Amino acid sequence: MSQLANRLTRIFLSALVAVIALGGQIAAALEVGDKAPNFSLQASDGKTYSLSQFQGEKPIVIAFFPKAFTGG
Repeated sequence: MSQLANRLTRIFLSALVAVIALGGQIAAALEVGDKAPNFSLQASDGKTYSLSQFQGEKPIVIAFFPKAFTGG
């Protein structure tokens, strides 16, 4: 997997945890087709990334992969 894809995966996982932790407060305000709000999160590599860093460069795909049984 490319370095950019790895970073985007880390960003997504952190964002998903944040949305779940907020009890859906952010998700409830969004409708299908709305742009995702900008957010910044620290990745497992210790660096902080924000969605705005990647917007406009390439399509952004957010995917979730559970950690269970991955050894990671």
